[in-house]
Amino acid sequence: MTTPASTQLNHAACNIASPLTRRRLKVFVPFQPCQFKSPRRLTSIQPHLRCQAQAATVAKMASGKPRTAGRPRSSGRPRKKTSDIDDNLADTGEPGKRVVIVGGGWAGFGAAKHLASQGYSVTLLDGSPNPGGLSTGWRTEQGRAVEAGVKGFWYQYHNIFALVRELGIPWPFTDWTTSGFWSPRGLTTEAPVFSRQQQYPTLLGQFVHTFPLFRSIPLADRLTMLPLLYSILDYDRSPASYEQYDKMSAWDLFQRYGVSRRLFEDFLRPLLLVGLFAPAEELSAAVMIGTLYFYALAHQNDFDVCWCKGSVSERIFLPLVDFIRKQGGKIVGGQLVTDVAIDATAGTANGVYTSTKEGKKTYYAADAVIFAVGVTGMKKLISTCPALGARPEFRGIMNLKGLDVISTRIWLDQSLPTRFPANVLAGFEPGVGGTYFNLTELQDEYKSEAGTVIAADFYHSNTLMPLSDHEIVSKVKANLVQCEPSFRTAKVVDSAVLRFPNAVTHFSPGSYTSRPLQRTSFGNVFMAGDWVKGLNHGANGLSQERAYITGLTAANLVMGGLSHGVPAVIIPVEEDEKHVLAAKEANQAVQGFLEALPLPFGRL
Repeated sequence: MTTPASTQLNHAACNIASPLTRRRLKVFVPFQPCQFKSPRRLTSIQPHLRCQAQAATVAKMASGKPRTAGRPRSSGRPRKKTSDIDDNLADTGEPGKRVVIVGGGWAGFGAAKHLASQGYSVTLLDGSPNPGGLSTGWRTEQGRAVEAGVKGFWYQYHNIFALVRELGIPWPFTDWTTSGFWSPRGLTTEAPVFSRQQQYPTLLGQFVHTFPLFRSIPLADRLTMLPLLYSILDYDRSPASYEQYDKMSAWDLFQRYGVSRRLFEDFLRPLLLVGLFAPAEELSAAVMIGTLYFYALAHQNDFDVCWCKGSVSERIFLPLVDFIRKQGGKIVGGQLVTDVAIDATAGTANGVYTSTKEGKKTYYAADAVIFAVGVTGMKKLISTCPALGARPEFRGIMNLKGLDVISTRIWLDQSLPTRFPANVLAGFEPGVGGTYFNLTELQDEYKSEAGTVIAADFYHSNTLMPLSDHEIVSKVKANLVQCEPSFRTAKVVDSAVLRFPNAVTHFSPGSYTSRPLQRTSFGNVFMAGDWVKGLNHGANGLSQERAYITGLTAANLVMGGLSHGVPAVIIPVEEDEKHVLAAKEANQAVQGFLEALPLPFGRL
């Protein structure tokens, strides 16, 4: 429904997803409790990755001076004068246990937490003075909270819920909430809280409990969804099958199985625009199926969602950062990773180079490196690091793309209720997904607000990016009035608009082959983030849960390589229900038999 990803903007080491326009965002400041050294204004978190030659360090080593412990061998760059770079070697701890994590957010913090708790010397580097990936938050100079989108926490987010319990903080989430789906014609349907309903086998339960809730989509159209359910049984029965589905667009799959135009336009299209941030014509069918199965179809209760009662940055990440630091971990903001030092003989990374926006350059020695940045940030790093660009798996990342997101917040002069606290919009802007949330109901700090606070986000928002803040706020107000007529007389007394270009992974058809595995061809370099492939877990799509799990998995890979520590326990999703499992096994047997037949009989 809303932004299950809302998971991970590329707001990490390279800070590519910093808000687009300095002029428009000059009133915002990072959350002060993070205590990073940074100017007050949000424009301070906008440094972009710059190509920085690091060969002066190599020149120093070649000059005959004693080699500093932990300093890497040459990565093959042309030499420059020593004066071109500061020779600043950061203290990263005891050799043999030094881990550098590039990028904050759920993936980076997840890896840092577990490794620090296992006695590793962890240094997390992030381009933003206020690390946090998509969950980064700020406050305006008036003290009002602003975030990069509103994030949902879904029924199967077992590992994030376990983390919050482990931190021992006050429970930061609301109860499960209902949600409304709107078109310009009015309310299309609503999502109930399934866990409060009579429990039935999956698919039957969803059908029974939503049957009376569809206002504008006839039953005949809804039933055209049934043939599509076969793809759930078939899409991941083998690696070859998954790649076949990945090459197909979600739109092609809907056409193949006869999904009606009405069901597609009024329900499936908006669902994908807010769940995977792109229209069906531009989405991998395999990713679409996996996402729908994880969030809505595997079990009756999977679509239940709750929300953070404040900003994720303040309610969850600040306590998590405090936990990491108490375990000895270091979190260093304002550090743009510009290069990786590679030992060509050993095929491993010796450390990373960083630069601040003031130009100070630092080398961080490492026994293992985890990249926990998004697609756009990773592409920037690869383009400046020949050692990474020489490897096929990293060059493949250059084929991947990001999607634009706009997050807004408006303060209204009247206290007005909304029918649902969370809402999905369809057809209000061509090719753009939309949501709006009543923060006065969802977040504690606004419950006593004199007026109403609304957060509204736009996904796949490339056509809206050139508009002025005033024009975007006007669209938010107009869309809100169309769904909630009582808001017509309310006036906007304050607003905030954040633009994030190329911020979220685009799972386009055929993109699977270009997505990296967590284990790379460098023996001690690992990847994390919801966009990596090969994760043996049911959390799929753009997902905070998936991002966090990949961080734990990367930590486990590091510990396996360095032979120290107890692996992180990763809670699996609930098992497939018996009737679904039986159907998958039957399809596996039939397809295996057919594939064993000689052509043309072996083709369906």
